[in-house]
Amino acid sequence: MDQMVVNAVVRTESGKRAAKKLRANGRLPAVMYNSRGEAVMLDVDEAEFSKVWRNTTPTTLITLKVDGKDYLSFIKATEYDIITDKNLHVDFHTIDENKKLKVKMNVQFTGSPVGVREGGKLRTHEAQIQITCLPKDLPPRITADLSALKIGDTFRVKDLGLSDAVTVLTDAEKNLASVLAAK
Repeated sequence: MDQMVVNAVVRTESGKRAAKKLRANGRLPAVMYNSRGEAVMLDVDEAEFSKVWRNTTPTTLITLKVDGKDYLSFIKATEYDIITDKNLHVDFHTIDENKKLKVKMNVQFTGSPVGVREGGKLRTHEAQIQITCLPKDLPPRITADLSALKIGDTFRVKDLGLSDAVTVLTDAEKNLASVLAAK
């Protein structure tokens, strides 16, 4: 897994004036929350964060380096100004690397089904599944290649072919997509 890194330093000043001063210097006020709900105020480089942020999803793990110490984290929330095209604030959620995560992930459909090329109609059903795994085993995305589906075929959760390190909590027989005969 390609690990994205955001460098940060602990900050002591808070409030609007301090945040405005940080932003004027190309920095971004941030907060890092741990699993116990404790918060640490941070200061991150806005350009560095934006580069990482534009290439992540809600389930993308990043390495947050705070004063030289690494924390495995998710970007929990951002405050974004659409007019200036800049982030104004970010919240990180750090996780325990040895504790399993329970995550809902979207399934991305790829490929052009054989059945559609033969005149059938593709019907997608549920496009989200729930999984549990250690953070190191979290897939960056889940894709379903529908290329082999013929008319009357169904692609189920069990057909995803995920790693053995990932436990799927969604019913294995649940339909994700099917190709129906044209009427």
